This record gives sequence, C-alpha cells and structure tokens, in this order.
Amino acid sequence: MTKQNTVRITPLGGIGEVGKNMTVIEYADEMIVIDCGLCFPREDMLGVDYVIPDISYLRKNKEKIKAVLITHGHEDHIGATPYLLTDIGAPVYGTDLSLALIETKLAERKIDGLNLNIIRPGDVLNLGTFRVETVKVTHSIDAAVGYAIHTPAGTIVHTGDFKVDYTPVDGKIMDLGKFAELGKKGVLALLSDSTNAETPGFTMSESKVGETFENYFKKAEGRIIVATFASNIHRLQQVFEASKRFGRKVCLSGRSMLKIAKVATELGYLAFNEDILVEPEDLEKMKKNKIVILTTGSQGETMSGLVRMAAGEHKKLAMIPGDLVIISATPIPGNERYVSDVINMLYRKGADVINEGVADVHVSGHACEEELKMMLSIVKPKYFIPVHGEYRHLYRHAALAESVGIKKSNIFIPEIGKVIEIGKKFSRFSETVPSGTVIIDGLGVGDVGNVVLRDRRLLSQDGLFIVVVTISSETGELISGPDIVSRGFVYMRESTDLLDGARNIVIEVVQECEKNKVSEWTTIKNRIKKALRSYLYDNTKRNPMILPIIIDI
Repeated sequence: MTKQNTVRITPLGGIGEVGKNMTVIEYADEMIVIDCGLCFPREDMLGVDYVIPDISYLRKNKEKIKAVLITHGHEDHIGATPYLLTDIGAPVYGTDLSLALIETKLAERKIDGLNLNIIRPGDVLNLGTFRVETVKVTHSIDAAVGYAIHTPAGTIVHTGDFKVDYTPVDGKIMDLGKFAELGKKGVLALLSDSTNAETPGFTMSESKVGETFENYFKKAEGRIIVATFASNIHRLQQVFEASKRFGRKVCLSGRSMLKIAKVATELGYLAFNEDILVEPEDLEKMKKNKIVILTTGSQGETMSGLVRMAAGEHKKLAMIPGDLVIISATPIPGNERYVSDVINMLYRKGADVINEGVADVHVSGHACEEELKMMLSIVKPKYFIPVHGEYRHLYRHAALAESVGIKKSNIFIPEIGKVIEIGKKFSRFSETVPSGTVIIDGLGVGDVGNVVLRDRRLLSQDGLFIVVVTISSETGELISGPDIVSRGFVYMRESTDLLDGARNIVIEVVQECEKNKVSEWTTIKNRIKKALRSYLYDNTKRNPMILPIIIDI
C-alpha cells in the first residue's frame, strides 16, 4: 500500500481531553487541518491561562497545508487561532459567525492579513487533491458544520460537535439527509464527536429550555439573573424572547457576552429590539420585576460578571436579596468546585438559585448514545475513529460503533500525535509525529514549560526558603550571613530555633567548602541546598523550594 492511495489522519489535540481540538488529514503531499482550539489548564498548571496544541509537525510541513477548516466558533475549536494561524499561513474556511469570532480574537492581538474565507452549509471547496463538502449540523452555537472530505483513497466524514435537535430554536434542522447520502455513496472513515458517548438516550431539544424560562419568568417577583455561555446564541435568544413576553428589560454583563451579542446581532443570528436593552447604571431607577441581567459566569470564572456580583466586586451591579439566579449551563469537567463556590456565595447574598440539578435550564450541545448510533448507522463508514473527548468517552463511542455492526478491527481509538493510515483495503497505526501542549501565560507563548510548572507547584505546596551568604572570592571565607528569608514555609518570628539551626548548617557547609578549596559557586549552592533540604524535612516534614544566593567580594 503506497502513500498515494492512503489517507493519513493525525489528531494534534482533542483526544483524551476536552478541548484543544485539532486534526490533520493528509493525502500524498497535501494536508488540511480541521479546527484550531484551546483548552483550559488543569488545576496543577498554576498561573497558566490557556493550553494550545503543539504544531511543530505543521510548521515543518506548512507548504503542504491547503486549508484550515473550522467547524464552529467555540473556544475549544477556535481559541488557538491567534497564536497558531500566522505560523500555519494557510487559508482559513469557516461560517460567517465562526470567522467573525476569530476576527475579534485576531484584532485583540493586532493580527491582520490572514486569508479568511466564509463558507455556508452545502458549499463545495476544491483544495488541491481534496474536495470538501460542508454539512449543516446542530450544536450549542449557531453556524456549526461538519465536513465530508473526498480524497482519491475515499471519503472522510468529520461531524464536528453535533446533536440531533428536531425542534431547534432557529428552525434550521441538521442535514441528516446529506449524511445519509454520503453513507449510500460510501464513506471510508467517520470521525465523530464523543463528548456525550456515556449518556444514554437522546439529547433534549434546546427549545425545552425556553419552556423552563417561561415558567420561571412567569413566577419571579424580583430581578432575574441568567448566567450562561455567551456563545450559546439560541439560549440568549430565548432569554430575550421571555423578557419581551413578560415586559422585562435586559442588561448584558460580561465582556464576552457583550462582544458575542454584538457580533451575533450584526450577522442576524440574534434578533431583538434595541429598546429592550438597558445599561447597568439605569437599573436603580427601574422596578425589580422588570429587570433581567444576562451575564457570563456559568463556570464560576473568577473575573466573570456573575462571580463579581456574588463577591460584591462588580463596579455597577450587585446582588439583591430575592434575586432569582438561573445558572443555565453544566460545569465543564474540572470546574465543579468553582461553580459550587459561586452558588454558595449567591445563597449568602440572599438569592434563589436554579441550576441544571433543579430544573431543565440547560441542555447539552452534544449527541447522546442514540444519536451517535444514528450517525454511525446512516453514514455506514468502513472505519471509525472517535474524537473529541476523554478516553472513557472514546472507548464508549467505540463500543457503540461495534454494537451497530462496525468490525472491531476497523475501529481506531486515537492518540495525540499518532498517525492512522487508512486505505480501501489497508489500515494501521503508523509513526508518531511531534505533538503535545504549548502553554499560554500572559503574553508568553510556550515560554512556560515543565520546569517552571514544577517550581510553581513546589512554591504553592511548601513555600520558599532563601539563604543569602557573602563569601570572599579569593579565600572562600564566609564574610557575612547567612541571612534567611522564608515565604510560605514558616512564620519566621515563631521559628527562631529552626532558623538558627539552618544558619549553623549553612555555616558548616561553607566552612567545609573553604577547607577543601571548593570555589565553584554552583557546587557550593548545591551542597547548601542538599544539607538544608535534609535538615528542614527532618524538622518539619516539608520540602520548600530552597534558593541559595551567594554574593562574592
């Protein structure tokens, strides 16, 4: 089997994790890239803002890349675009909403000159060897699409993130007919969203949330505060419609809420009369039962509108006893504690809180088991590759594929960076390409690595112990010190015996080095660290970061 009649599929993210989605599809000497997302840091990644894919492999092969295809505008699919698109240098294709959200990100980082191309469901792109069809899907953000990628070796279908919603808020139903048509013609491989593969049944329709809003808006006697993902435009639309029906004005809070509402309104995805909007400073003059505050913060994000209101730190908005707070979202894995904390703060402020555990105020944007089996059954792929999810989701999705008749030998559970080669009569895991994660911290891209993260963890666990000594550069004699500074390790005023013992340890080490004519500062520092580490652990059972500083005169 030669390279000319095989397709190479390589995930660079979105496998064994939620987020950071990026997949490379190759035929011969040409490539296309699907999505360019980020994920949020794990709890042990202290101080880190975002995590993006390592694209060393794409940089090495940038002249082969024909296009970057975007499935939709969520952060886990477009969040890395300001950091990576300039390196890739290929034209970018996405729906108008997806590209508008990308453009706002590029503008924030003052990046221009990229080749952005708007596509619509049903469009066909000729990208070198690849012929790509765009297929309408339903998700928790408007203008989401999947792709059918036709190659000489066969057709690859990538669903993007999707759910099957027969009663969507905008009336635009997913194009299941197109997926079925592709299945009839023959699909070599299907890459499908695995996020909800462990959830039985079907995903509830988004319109169900609107019905729940109606019930709570009808009963509420005071202000209503709705916290949701700003990108869930259908959810925003339903809040506006319920507000209009019950004579309430809407105040938007949160930077991303204001930004996305503006973009979605300009593109026609969000429709409301301008007179329904009200500014935060005007709320004091209004009756409480005429107010809705639509805000970010459904994930307990520290700087979000809801959290700042709950903590009493918002400059213009404050919680009032009797407020009804509807948290219209499910915590992203890892955010559960933050959401719980903000709910506790809201109750302390006298608010009533409604979340998914209490009522149908949120529905997922991802397909459950029966929808996933439906997709597998109508596309009828020869090979199946579950994508977008943690490993337990991928394995469950693989089991669903096997249950609908796909041979186990034709199912590949992928690994980040591991190439899958597929042909009409041939399939295998091939080599592993450079891959991994790049950390975004402030303005730094990739300048924080494992060593820095390890140091941050040490500092967060047992603190910092600094020792300053002055040594003669000629004789190695201790001239002054040691002076000791402790931060996050012990309270110095209450630990005089421990610190005196540490000083004696350092003096002994320096004198021993002087006696043995050890003059290398690095060697002396290492000996000080080793002696202090043993002494401090024996006396405290803690391992602070030890930082010796030598001043030579």
